[in-house]
Amino acid sequence: MQYNSTRSRAFPMPAHQAVIRGLCPDGGLFVMDDPHVTIDLAALKGASYQKIAKTVIGAFFPDYDDAELEHCVASAYDQKFDSEEIVPLKSFQDGSIMELWHGPTSAFKDLALTILPHLLTAAYRKDGRNDTVAILTATSGDTGKAALSGFADVEHTHITVFYPVNGVSDIQKRQMNTSRGNNVNVVAVEGNFDDCQRMVKAACSDPQVLSACQGVTISSANSINIGRLVPQVVYYFSTYLKLVESDRIKEGEPVTFVVPTGNFGDIFAGYLAKAAGLPVARLIVASNDNNVLTDFIRTGTYNRCRPFHETISPSMDILVSSNLERLLYFASGENCALVRDLMKQLNETGSYTVSGELLEEIQKDFCAYWADQDQCREAIRSLYEAEGILIDPHTAVGLSALRQYRADGNTEYAVVLSTASPFKFARDVLSCISEDVPEDAFAAMKQLNRLTGLSIPKGLAELESLPVRFETVISKEDGIPYLADEMKELSK
Repeated sequence: MQYNSTRSRAFPMPAHQAVIRGLCPDGGLFVMDDPHVTIDLAALKGASYQKIAKTVIGAFFPDYDDAELEHCVASAYDQKFDSEEIVPLKSFQDGSIMELWHGPTSAFKDLALTILPHLLTAAYRKDGRNDTVAILTATSGDTGKAALSGFADVEHTHITVFYPVNGVSDIQKRQMNTSRGNNVNVVAVEGNFDDCQRMVKAACSDPQVLSACQGVTISSANSINIGRLVPQVVYYFSTYLKLVESDRIKEGEPVTFVVPTGNFGDIFAGYLAKAAGLPVARLIVASNDNNVLTDFIRTGTYNRCRPFHETISPSMDILVSSNLERLLYFASGENCALVRDLMKQLNETGSYTVSGELLEEIQKDFCAYWADQDQCREAIRSLYEAEGILIDPHTAVGLSALRQYRADGNTEYAVVLSTASPFKFARDVLSCISEDVPEDAFAAMKQLNRLTGLSIPKGLAELESLPVRFETVISKEDGIPYLADEMKELSK
């Protein structure tokens, strides 16, 4: 299997080299030449998460041998997770909740970012390289800390995370700014997530940055990196198998997955799972007030020229969804010229419109709903009061989307992807179920613990006592010069 760009076919390479590169030289994203890999679902019945991961990742990354995959999987999915299941499943009235936040940073990004460093170092050994990989990452909250945790002190790497100075929760900010590791750096940007993401993508081809790279290769830990995206396919298979084994569905019965998403990576992993043979009925795109994806899935027009909203689900406060480019590529029959043109329109005018035929192809797999802040809060309150299940604001957006989908008459079994621990957003969650909400985020965590009896995840509980290491703030205009200087330092 070869990987190439969504915008041309000029950069064919095996999976491990695509993992190292992260982003294509033409600005496109790496895609496999055929996502319809063969995965024997029946052979995975009763399998551990680790075995499922090895099978699924191996199908998409066939140039990694068995020993390499075994090492990567075993190193990633171990005692760092507070559940032996890795991804537990919780039943509720409308279906099941897939809990993706039992890793070291209490967010779904851990499922990919605990294994990406091992995939990257295995790729380096394959090619006998000894240069430094500069991992550049933009975050709207959760990717940053998960990437910093995963890459801390990993040989031949240095990671820099950029986050919007006012666009993440207090806990998310504290997680990043107290990060350990001699090869990590954290920078706040006076702008929003889209500004941070543009900076990272531009750096991969900017002459000022690249000329400063001597013995340094730039890559990314965002889901634009295929090595970050493919491991996310695993939990769709794992969850489906659990549903069959627990008799919640029959083998072969299609399931709908509801995905709170901003950058379209988590839900695109579901698309790859379906392409690999998983029985998926629909993929529901769940958005917050920044509902650019809802409008696109419904109308075929993508328009980022709209007000940007800072919400209580900050990881979804995104107006430019990078991974949508991969869907456009496959849904259009791998039409690189069309993708290139659409991305050019988006860059130059802020919008594009796809043909009715292409929209119809997309709507075969996807539908979309969005929830405002009040709907989000109501979803948290009502689920806790009715069933004693506590969810974070991002998961609440997904739950609200599912309720809207049910109201439209859809009855098939559904799974909501729960993307973060409610303790990461303790003040907002607490305000939905109690009138007593401390101003301090750590006091709110403790109050939420007392009220619900739920344990604060270890990685969050220790934050208050950790020293703050990073306090740099830059303007969005200074991003490229800052990175050029950083590359010069790494090149010494």
